[in-house]
Amino acid sequence: MSKQYRAVRSRSGPEARIQGALVNLLKIHDWGVRETHGNMYQSGFPDVYAYHARYGTRWIEVKVKDRYKFTPAQLETFPDFSAKNVGIWILTAATEAEYDKLFKPANWHFFLDVMKHNSRLRM
Repeated sequence: MSKQYRAVRSRSGPEARIQGALVNLLKIHDWGVRETHGNMYQSGFPDVYAYHARYGTRWIEVKVKDRYKFTPAQLETFPDFSAKNVGIWILTAATEAEYDKLFKPANWHFFLDVMKHNSRLRM
């Protein structure tokens, strides 16, 4: 069973709590982390930019499993990132199992509505 990590700071909402705990988990594994703020200048950007001396960089979007939606800005921006060969990883919990997804191919496209119905086992 995967260990859950506590959030670094108190924030409201399930996605914010997952993100806070995920940031803590990344730091434990020696990642540098920058959280995007979701203001009008960052509309469509993933929630977290993580960087590691050995593993490189990752754009991470935090979603609540089975209760998420992409914003219109994300549906415009994420395919553009992919077209430029920039990966986005969706993580749904601050667990070691979710952390391990960062070492597999980017997975955001598996979370699109069209994929949810046909690929539950791939997530």
